[in-house]
Amino acid sequence: MTVLNEARHLTHCVEHVLSQDYPGQLELVIALGPSTDGTDRVAAKLSGDPRVRTVPNPTGATPAGLNAAVAAAHHDVIARVDGHAMLPVDYVRTAVDVLRHTGADNVGGIMAAEGVTPFERAVARAMASRLGVGSAPFHTGGDAGPADTVYLGVFHRSALQRIGGYDESFLRAQDWELNYRIRRTGGLVYFTPRLRVAYRPRGNVRALARQYRDYGRWRRVVMREHPGSVQLRYLAPPAAVLAVAAGAVAGAVGWRRGLVVPVSYAAANVVGSALVGRDLPPDVRRQLPLVVAVMHASWGYGFLTSPRSLRPDGAESQQLPAFQAAQSSTTSS
Repeated sequence: MTVLNEARHLTHCVEHVLSQDYPGQLELVIALGPSTDGTDRVAAKLSGDPRVRTVPNPTGATPAGLNAAVAAAHHDVIARVDGHAMLPVDYVRTAVDVLRHTGADNVGGIMAAEGVTPFERAVARAMASRLGVGSAPFHTGGDAGPADTVYLGVFHRSALQRIGGYDESFLRAQDWELNYRIRRTGGLVYFTPRLRVAYRPRGNVRALARQYRDYGRWRRVVMREHPGSVQLRYLAPPAAVLAVAAGAVAGAVGWRRGLVVPVSYAAANVVGSALVGRDLPPDVRRQLPLVVAVMHASWGYGFLTSPRSLRPDGAESQQLPAFQAAQSSTTSS
């Protein structure tokens, strides 16, 4: 688990990890970033449990923290956990069972977004719909089977060692990038709907826009680094942004036919949102078109404006030497 300013949620999250009904040994390694909200004090108290240990993550970057935690872990199965994710009690047991029966290198399930406020609930519904995020199974669900990527992930340590762990130059999209390397080296990434992890979505427009802008920016970085990962569905949001913007400009300069594109998009969004949210309360349903538009526009804008300085072409992968040297133990989780 990597944490940075997670004092509010950390205790509850750790309780969910330690309450797992997995029959084997279990430990939790928390990589501590440079928090300013008292997270370290909370973690120190939690590490009074002998199953909990902490390691430093001075940069606060997620992939660096993950590599440090994996290097410090003792067991052969590694489960990634976020500091604001609430694992169901059977999560580890189910994941280990699927790993063993499928021969997969990485197993994951559904990011089950659960909102509290009307805006959060609208975001949660958009994140679980094809209208909002396309066909990614870890968002929308589906049948068990091979997948491009999954939420969080439960890995065989040997798979992480084979590919050198998380690439620390990917400050975002490190899961996409890592799972691509697993698949490229012949490994299996497996999705199962039996694994569901509660996720709290962003609570306002600004935070949601920033999140999806970063998703788009870093997905472009993955595509630059790994051209073989390009899929048409990733090009839909930037294409829509360009088309809507071009139509709006054309309409503004007097070519009214250009307005057909933005008007058509708006109409499709409203109708689609009405269908996706038909069972939601009115105060949630009214916010869905805004949420969907923000997600589409921000992802597309981020993709189109992704600067090469995020990760310059030809930059070398960065993994911790300690991770490469880490040795597997004989236990199973």
